[in-house]
Amino acid sequence: MKNIFNKGALAITLLLAVSSCKKDYLETKPTNQVATVDAFRTTKNAWAALNGIHRILYSQIYGNQSQGGQSGNMMYMDIMGEDMVMNTTSNSWFRSEYQWLTHRITTSNINQYHYSFYYMIIGNANMIIANIDNADGAQTDKNAIKGEALTYRAWAYFQMVQLFGERFAAGATNGGLGVPIVLVPTTDKTPRSTVSQVYAQINTDLDAAITALNGYNRGSDKSQFNINIAKGIKARVALTQQNWADAAKFAQEARQGFTLMTNTQYRTGFNDYSNPEWMWSSRIVADQTNYFYSFFAYMSANYNSTAIRTSPRSMFSVLYDKISSTDVRKGLWDPTGKNTTDFPVPANGSRYPYMSKKFLVADVGQTIGDVPYMRAAEMYLIEAEALARSGNNEGAVTALYNLAVNRDASYRRSTNTGAALIDEIMTQRRVELWGEGFRFYDLKRTNSALDRTGGNHNATVANSLLQVPAGDIKWQFLIPQEEINVGGDVVFQNPQ
Repeated sequence: MKNIFNKGALAITLLLAVSSCKKDYLETKPTNQVATVDAFRTTKNAWAALNGIHRILYSQIYGNQSQGGQSGNMMYMDIMGEDMVMNTTSNSWFRSEYQWLTHRITTSNINQYHYSFYYMIIGNANMIIANIDNADGAQTDKNAIKGEALTYRAWAYFQMVQLFGERFAAGATNGGLGVPIVLVPTTDKTPRSTVSQVYAQINTDLDAAITALNGYNRGSDKSQFNINIAKGIKARVALTQQNWADAAKFAQEARQGFTLMTNTQYRTGFNDYSNPEWMWSSRIVADQTNYFYSFFAYMSANYNSTAIRTSPRSMFSVLYDKISSTDVRKGLWDPTGKNTTDFPVPANGSRYPYMSKKFLVADVGQTIGDVPYMRAAEMYLIEAEALARSGNNEGAVTALYNLAVNRDASYRRSTNTGAALIDEIMTQRRVELWGEGFRFYDLKRTNSALDRTGGNHNATVANSLLQVPAGDIKWQFLIPQEEINVGGDVVFQNPQ
């Protein structure tokens, strides 16, 4: 599509330069056919291109410092839910998103970010997919590279369609508009496909990726995809489509080879991808740190940024009260806001009740921390939820128990069934995945209302946005205005 979001034919020089980790990677030259062919002449070059996509996930590509790659999406998705509390308006970062304002403004940077970031990944994945078969090198490398690119493309479309499209409803036509499907490098205008069509393409790509990645060993580098990650994303997609059988199946298969972390590891700050439970993550090292674009510049308890000093992240008190006193996770939030012994804050930092120390930087002078995108705990929770919603109470209880007893040695096997069991599983999910970017997506996929009442949300800070009914048009992000301006004869806006 011929516009600033450049869905199909991003400059290959950008992709390769990002993988080089140099600060001048934005100084790109237009792609031409010779340059593209050279870039994929060998599998060695193609691996470099793939590594460029890995780096995009945490790179300073956009001018808004809260949008340092995928972590921007993660923070937006949680601040728009009810389980993360913004305590003050003294710092503007994420304030408008907390108030549910900017995603309903066509010219806002949150819509532009979500649209262009994921299409940047899709465009680069398309370049790899279109060229890898003709590269010189081993077929095993070609399969792995294509499998990872297909996984990226599927994941990016999945992230987008949940924002810009209507909620997927099993058994319905799902004929509302999603996002344009672009599968080859192109600058042609492309109309929006239906939600059903987008999900069909996502599943096609994931099935092909699982086949291509079969037998591939990525080693210890968890920024790379392997068959486990492709299956983990497949489980997420199936859960969102209410395909309970596939969600449980792929979640169980995806976590094979990964063990849940110990309680000691749980308290170490969620900043190290060598954790045995982490399945997929960006690895951030000292010479690649993204400073105030970093996830940890907003979400950690101890880095000295303005956002953390003035408005540390807190948990919704209603959720906190549901956590057992013997659960290791209970200790990650301070209900008093006065625990100076166990809860660090930067110099002159503010304290608020229910403030978090889940995320910590290892060195308070740097924003370095690995960012978790997928953990084995999530796979247990997907399996438990899918089984419970399909009526398999016994299987759901077992999957839930395996996770919950790890976090709380006093946990006893649940005797709940039906709706009560689903509620218990969803509470465990909210606690376990707090701050990791799931809550808005979970509320939308389950057709649940936003309800911030009854706890520590401040109506003034939230601009009185404490409740949003399920199915309200506010659950859809608006298409960026620049996309409408350029492709308006084929790309149409969501209801406003």
